Amino acid sequence: MPELSVVIPAYRERDNLPPLLDALERALQGIDWEAVIVIDDSLDGSEDYVRQRAQRDRRIRCLQRIGRRGLASACIEGMLATSSPYVAVMDADRQHDEALLPQMLAAARADDTDIVVGSRYVAGGTTGELPSARVRISRFATLLSGGLGAGLSDPMSGFFLLKREYLERVVRRLYGRGFKILLDLIAAAEGAVQVHELPYRMRGRTHGESKLGVRVITEYLMLLAYHLAGRLLPARFFLFAAVGLSGVGVHLAALWALFQVRGGGFLASQAVATGVAMTSNFFLNNAITYGDVRLRGAALWRGLLSFYVACGFGVLINLAVADWLYLQLTPYWLAGLAGAVTAAVWNFMTTASVTWGPQPKERARP
Repeated sequence: MPELSVVIPAYRERDNLPPLLDALERALQGIDWEAVIVIDDSLDGSEDYVRQRAQRDRRIRCLQRIGRRGLASACIEGMLATSSPYVAVMDADRQHDEALLPQMLAAARADDTDIVVGSRYVAGGTTGELPSARVRISRFATLLSGGLGAGLSDPMSGFFLLKREYLERVVRRLYGRGFKILLDLIAAAEGAVQVHELPYRMRGRTHGESKLGVRVITEYLMLLAYHLAGRLLPARFFLFAAVGLSGVGVHLAALWALFQVRGGGFLASQAVATGVAMTSNFFLNNAITYGDVRLRGAALWRGLLSFYVACGFGVLINLAVADWLYLQLTPYWLAGLAGAVTAAVWNFMTTASVTWGPQPKERARP
């Protein structure tokens, strides 16, 4: 059994994998190790290369995922697929310095250390060629994380090594989505974690492109909300609720355009605006909330229809709950809020199991 497993999430990193695995072989001489490359189905030949290399080197393993994406979930699946007492995580883009791994392993062997983090912001570390705008975003994200990051200088780091016993202790409390798995692992410990930081010099990317985008930022904010709210609700609910709030703005904008600009009747304008908002919510949820199991093709249109039906019942539930509470002498604003919250929970639970639940398999063509 290897002492160290290196988990490498990879999405469209085919050109970076050969030099990365060569570098790992040089850096980890004298250590019993394995590399688990978790490949989200990107159709760039990454899985073919890793399997071919695994035929020559039993230390290399390929874990291919089809139909779902996401760095955090890829890391979790990769870590759980190993049996080593120590597990490292690093990116496939070669920006992390693999030569630091032996030092990280030595630090993790200490009894009082749970996680060893490669930091760009302690003395001796550097962000290298990372654009200044990206550095500011990283610094601001660190500030937002507050106490969740256990006082780390670089809780946004994707380069770390942890003990298996620590992983097993916190894994069921993880948010498990998005792109900041280190912060998730630390926040899930609720303060019961010992962290050691080591400096490293971040390298520039030579192949591929950065994955930073709106979805990454949104997922990070939802990660914070999940842990700060005490994990009382399913992780996706926070994204679903945020999309719902955006739907209020879409509804009002459509209502204004139809009623004021086009001079339509209020009831007709309200009905059309409701349909526009529901459609907007569906496509945003499909792209963001359920981006890892995004509906495509015929499933997209079946999903839209089921979303309309589920949310239609949600409207009726909203009205029924609000009206009943109002008749019980509840203040109108509180009755309305309770109806809206109840409908939101209904919409989330129903669409999670029906719209984005297991999809019917397409019949094989003869």
